[in-house]
Amino acid sequence: MSLKLFNTMGRKMQEFVPLKPGECGFYGCGPTVYNYAHIGNLRAYVFLDVLDKTLSMLGYKVNHVMNITDVGHLTGDSDDGEDKMKKSAQERHESVLEVAKFYTAAFMADIDALNIRHPDVICKATEHIPEMIELIKKIEANGHTYMAGGNLYFDISTFPDYGKLANLNLDELKAGAGKRNVVVVDQNKRNPGDFVLWFTKSKFEDQAMTWDSPWGRGYPGWHIECSAMSMKYLGKHFDIHTGGIDHVPVHHTNEIAQSEGSFDEAERAKGPWVNYWLHNEFLILEGGKMSKSSGHFITLQTTLPEEKGFSLKDKGFAPLDYRFFLLGGHYRKQLVFSLEALESAKNGRAALNGRVAKLIAKANDVEKLGLTLENFAEILGANPYEGENYAKFREGLENDLATPVAMAAMQKESNGKGGVKAGDALAAIFKMDKVLSLSVIENAFAVLEEQKKELKNSVDSHADDPEALEINALVMERTEAKKAKNFAKADEIRNLLATKGVVIIDTPNGPTWKRQ
Repeated sequence: MSLKLFNTMGRKMQEFVPLKPGECGFYGCGPTVYNYAHIGNLRAYVFLDVLDKTLSMLGYKVNHVMNITDVGHLTGDSDDGEDKMKKSAQERHESVLEVAKFYTAAFMADIDALNIRHPDVICKATEHIPEMIELIKKIEANGHTYMAGGNLYFDISTFPDYGKLANLNLDELKAGAGKRNVVVVDQNKRNPGDFVLWFTKSKFEDQAMTWDSPWGRGYPGWHIECSAMSMKYLGKHFDIHTGGIDHVPVHHTNEIAQSEGSFDEAERAKGPWVNYWLHNEFLILEGGKMSKSSGHFITLQTTLPEEKGFSLKDKGFAPLDYRFFLLGGHYRKQLVFSLEALESAKNGRAALNGRVAKLIAKANDVEKLGLTLENFAEILGANPYEGENYAKFREGLENDLATPVAMAAMQKESNGKGGVKAGDALAAIFKMDKVLSLSVIENAFAVLEEQKKELKNSVDSHADDPEALEINALVMERTEAKKAKNFAKADEIRNLLATKGVVIIDTPNGPTWKRQ
């Protein structure tokens, strides 16, 4: 089976055929660093991570590019509202660049905690202003712009394919109608859907960051940065562009118009700017999608004032509990979040780690593999076993990144059934976890270590029990009976101990006991 992806452009499943055989360049819209990322934002980056690692699993040489928006970003896609960066700087009594640096570091800490691999290129908008200006000059030379009120606008009426990604009707948009709600607050626009490529001091004169340009000192519109930076690192044509579903009607629609509007005749003949558009759905809370602008949201691990929201960490959840929860839903389906649902995911992940711990104990005790936290990657990575569950895992990911199918395959492999050796099952799980990235084997070793501590504490706790030596001998005798597959004898000993009020607790590290 080959990789199939749902292409928003055309609204259909398509086989992935890269521009260059064996290679894939893709761009994912990154964060605007004016506040902490909320858990709804982070869903997009887990989706990007699965895409990145699935492509790597399938043998592609991946070039993953992501932007950091650290220049002024308006609160509305349609060039209206406040400047988010400036507003945050005023609230924190810091410079805009200090704010950007602080929240960029917080974002990187979040993606690290979620086991998200860093993109190959992470590019900041403020470091690519010359590229944006050069791109705008090409758009202008092709006749797609006009100046009004000191700002340079893209004229959507000059681009016949405008709106093709979102199935928008250009004639309706020019008349101010259509499928998106565009509030006309800028009287300089010829069409409500026109958008700014470059702002000058005629708007937001106290803008914190400005640059010289052919159109006056000012700053770029926020759509242009993605076009300029993706082209710099991926070329004029590349394979995949990703983002949240909310980017389809405005941001990505405008990106296409300005990018393809910069093409010369030879570049147009080579095909579209991007071949595959992938979009993740919202994380839904009661009452709707999460929003930072609401002033109350949920972070992954950053403690917030009570009036601002809360973090999952402060509610007792690890970042990987949240990743486990997200992988249980398909990226193109809305996912309803609740603490109850996350609690279920937490328990499910703990159970998975516990089953893998049992596999490790069996692989070491019975199969004598000698797995440790330090050497498991080398040993399991050298094992070529894949098996039926791995085939289902791969098939699921090749079918538009169906992580619920992939998760089910890993869960089934962890059950240790079907006559598969523990070492082989672990090798398959090791391969699966390269994409799912739940650190299951590392966490399974942590489970074993915790059980060792509990076992030691249990032994120490029996020091004053007058029957401890006798009970320990019987427990050891039962263990030997089980190894010899004399289960009748093992049950007899268990029942004998039960008459003494002793309960045996079996763990991967060996049995322990306690008084009822």
